[in-house]
Amino acid sequence: MQQAEDFRAESRALHALISATAPVRYTEPTQFKGWGIHDVLQHLHFWNRMAYLQLADEAELVHHLKTMASSGKSMRAYESEVLAGLEGYALVAEWEKQFEETAGRFASADPRARLKWAGPDMSARSSITARLMETWAHGQEVYDHLGVVRQNEDRIGNIVTLGINTFGWTYATRREKPPGEMPYVLLTAPSGAVWTHGTPSDAERIEGRAEEFCQVVTQTRNIADTSLEVTGAVAADWMSKAQCFAGPPATPPAPGTRQTSPSETH
Repeated sequence: MQQAEDFRAESRALHALISATAPVRYTEPTQFKGWGIHDVLQHLHFWNRMAYLQLADEAELVHHLKTMASSGKSMRAYESEVLAGLEGYALVAEWEKQFEETAGRFASADPRARLKWAGPDMSARSSITARLMETWAHGQEVYDHLGVVRQNEDRIGNIVTLGINTFGWTYATRREKPPGEMPYVLLTAPSGAVWTHGTPSDAERIEGRAEEFCQVVTQTRNIADTSLEVTGAVAADWMSKAQCFAGPPATPPAPGTRQTSPSETH
C-alpha cells in the first residue's frame, strides 16, 4: 500500500527533526495542550504499536484495548504506564523501530482487510492512513515549537482525502446534521498540482493550499490563521469545526494560538 510508504516517509521526516534536537527540550510544553515532544512520541509510538498488532497479534491488541478501557485511566495515563521508563533518545529509537515495522507490515497487507480497533472494525488502508494523519498532525506541534516550517510533499493528499471523507463525521460527532451539501474544494498541492473534490460551485467553495486545508481538518490551525478562501455559509460552518479524527467533538484552537515559533537553533 502506498499509504504505508507515505506513513513511513512522514515518520522519517519527523524523526530527522526530533533526533537532531537535544533531549533536554523534549519536556518543554508545546502549543498543543502543553504536550512536550516526549508526550508526542509516547502517543505516536504506542498507537503505531497497536496498529502493528492489528496485523501481527490481534489477541494482544484486544488485551491492551480491554485493559485500557477497564483501568479507569485516561488514554494518556495508560500510554505512560505501558511505556514507563522509556524516554529521551531511547524513546526516539523505539519509536523509529516501531514505525518502520508498522510500515513494513502494512505495505504488504490487503488494503481491504478488516481489522479490529478501539471503535468499529476498519480497513487496513484506513488504519495506516489514520497513522499517517496522526503523525502529521502531532508532528505539527513539534515543528511549531522548534520554529521549523515543514516542507510538505504530496503525500498529504491522503490527509486531504480523509478531511473530505469526514465532512459528515464533523457533524455526526456533534449530533448535528450538515447544513447543506459538502462545498467544492479546490486545493494546490505542494508540487503545484491542483486537487479538486465535490461539485464545482462558486457559491460554496474552499480554495487554497492543500497543507492549510490539512491543518484545519486536523485542528492544528484555526481557519482564521490560514489564507484559505472560504465562500458560503456551509463552507464557513464546516471550516469552523472541521474534525477528521475519531472521538468526541473537539474545538479547534483559538485564532493565533497555534503558529510557528520564532526560529532558533535546536
